[in-house]
Amino acid sequence: MTKNDVLLRVVDLKKYFPIRRGLFQRHVGDVKAVDDVNFEVYRGETLGLVGESGCGKTTVGRTIVRLCEPTEGSVFFEGKDLSQLSGAELREMRQKLQMIFQNPYASLSPRMKVKSIVGEPLEVHNAARGQEKKERVAELLDLVGLNPSFMSRYPHEFSGGQRQRIGIARSLALNPELVIADEPISSLDVSIQAQVVNLLEDLQDELGLTYIFIAHDLSMVRHISDRVAVMYLGKLMEVADKKILFDNPLNPYTQALMSAIPVPDPVIEKSRNRVLIEGDLPSPSNPPRGCNFNTRCPLAEEICFHEEAKMVEIEPGHYSACHVIAREGGFVDIARP
Repeated sequence: MTKNDVLLRVVDLKKYFPIRRGLFQRHVGDVKAVDDVNFEVYRGETLGLVGESGCGKTTVGRTIVRLCEPTEGSVFFEGKDLSQLSGAELREMRQKLQMIFQNPYASLSPRMKVKSIVGEPLEVHNAARGQEKKERVAELLDLVGLNPSFMSRYPHEFSGGQRQRIGIARSLALNPELVIADEPISSLDVSIQAQVVNLLEDLQDELGLTYIFIAHDLSMVRHISDRVAVMYLGKLMEVADKKILFDNPLNPYTQALMSAIPVPDPVIEKSRNRVLIEGDLPSPSNPPRGCNFNTRCPLAEEICFHEEAKMVEIEPGHYSACHVIAREGGFVDIARP
């Protein structure tokens, strides 16, 4: 991975879903699912995107590939702004960006055989037809650890882990450069999750893929990611190398997330201080003024309720959005004995 080789750059990305009410569907507000998000993904790396359910992780992924149209902002892929492309240009660029969906039971059509599911991208983009398509589908199934003879079966004849492998095979049909994996293991049995993650790592090594790995399982994110970005209520709170982030989280929200990871040692687990976040998650349709985390943050000061916290590079490659951390220039322990 070359730090100067930026494959994807997200700039001031926003995605608001309008709230409409009344007989005439009057616009009365917005659900701010993604609100002013900025990050970069380097070629060949895996960027883990983590946070609570409903924080906007999936919407970020869908907006990047324009399954959701961005409200504002830009997404640069290989220097081209995807948000400005349309028609043939967007169609061509989409071959290089693919997505693995969260639920393999819902993302595969029950009326299509495996050969049609995996081969559909090849037909849509006129990449292969007939015997050539059949051979490519067989190659892809073998690549993800499935018997090519399964291509004449329907999705209901497979287990959850096998279905997700079919989804992975479909995402690789056009030889993409960037794959956005949207919680690809969350709906699978624990015994199968490691197999799928190991498969993704093997494919990355073999094909030179770049991943955005969206998840809420922090242990899996630590295993597969090179860098980690933490989201809360539509905003990025912290971005850093995985080892730095897990060993030295700066943002109060990140500290709370990391303290929730169980330690497989009863002595250490019993003695360590846990960071408990009080209060409920605010509604994304009415986020707090200033820092989004101010209603639940033990470090919150007056400035936190009036001014939005911007991402600041506290240490080389370690960014955090927190007024207190920026002022102190480093770690402030929020754990309570």
